[in-house]
Amino acid sequence: MVSKESRSKIRVKKHMKIRNRFSGTPERPRLAVFRSNNHMYAQIIDDTVGNTLVAASTLEKDVKAELEHTNDVAAAAYLGTVIAKKALDKGIKTVVFDRGGFVYQGKIKALAEAAREAGLEF
Repeated sequence: MVSKESRSKIRVKKHMKIRNRFSGTPERPRLAVFRSNNHMYAQIIDDTVGNTLVAASTLEKDVKAELEHTNDVAAAAYLGTVIAKKALDKGIKTVVFDRGGFVYQGKIKALAEAAREAGLEF
């Protein structure tokens, strides 16, 4: 009988391969995205010192109040605009996008495109 590796283990392995290729710097930090079954999370990280500079998620009250559901494409797009506005307020204009091992489609793509439209460059 053939045994398959779980999807979460495969995603973690893909994420490690992605993380080996690039990391966030003070000039160009990393926009890391994670999605669970119920919520989405985005943070902008400076990997040289290991600090999270900006964070946003669908768990926050002001974000959650604007959304009907917390884990759909519309929520991802709204979260992208929120993280971009917070980043621009802190003076961060360019980032490296870290999709977290998730396939670049659907929610991840919606978040990235919304962040680009709101003013982030990557």
